[in-house]
Amino acid sequence: MGSTKHQEPLVISSLMTPSTSHTPFASHGHASKPSDDSDKTDSDTSMTSGVSCSPSAPPESPSRGRTFYNHMMADVKPSLMAEFELVVLTFSTGIQDAASFPDYKCFTSNQTGNTVFLMVALVMPELSGNLFITANIGASLGFFLAGAWITGQLSHFVGPRRRLWLVLCNFLQACMVFAAAGIQYKYGIDLQGSRTIGVIGLLAFSAGSQIVQSRSLSMIEISTAMATAAWVDVMVDKRMFILKGNRPQCRRIGFLVALVVGALVGAAVYRMAGSAIALYVSAASKLMVSIIYLFNSSEQRKVEESKV
Repeated sequence: MGSTKHQEPLVISSLMTPSTSHTPFASHGHASKPSDDSDKTDSDTSMTSGVSCSPSAPPESPSRGRTFYNHMMADVKPSLMAEFELVVLTFSTGIQDAASFPDYKCFTSNQTGNTVFLMVALVMPELSGNLFITANIGASLGFFLAGAWITGQLSHFVGPRRRLWLVLCNFLQACMVFAAAGIQYKYGIDLQGSRTIGVIGLLAFSAGSQIVQSRSLSMIEISTAMATAAWVDVMVDKRMFILKGNRPQCRRIGFLVALVVGALVGAAVYRMAGSAIALYVSAASKLMVSIIYLFNSSEQRKVEESKV
């Protein structure tokens, strides 16, 4: 009996002491709750830190100045619009020659006749002054070749189809014709003399520079000046009367029509208003082409793939 009374406190004390291994929270998985709270805190912290960081900046779009620069430095694509521009320049050439030949007895654009007249003058100089003026013919041919040579050689370095180059060339050509028209308007027409050579030089140089463009744009059918080859090519074309799908023939016909119409308009304006006004119309046509070149589509440059 004594021993039994001695062990009762031990039993009571063991019952009163909670066992951690049998905690009801542990059996139902609530013991991991603090760790969940800590994870949530960590995730909240990471989200907060992510929000506080500045978002990645979108790619910068090129500035207007840069876009315009790229547009001007791009190559003009040979297209229907380019054909139209060359046809307008041909119209301008017709006006120019129709106005210059009656005044100076020489052509400033079509050098075929000038070449023949110059050879005739070398053999029969006594004909100079009646059919032609030898000095005027020589000046026209010389300045024409100079314009073609300078423009053509510079094109190899600048790029023959570069938009900036085409716009600049046409603008300078228009300025030359405007200058020639201004000299005529102020001082009148002189058959010979230094002022006459100056006017012929301006017109012929601009014409030589202009013809280079048809080569640069790979449209040799629209030379903007010489009609002999175009007439022959029209006659010998295998599909002479078939224009659909025959771009070369369409270009030749468009070129010849523009040259004929330009000569008719030039002669009419020359008769009604004088040579200076006719040259002003020719210069305005060139200036219009300079502006239109700004809107031509660009040619995509081919990127050469590097070989590994």
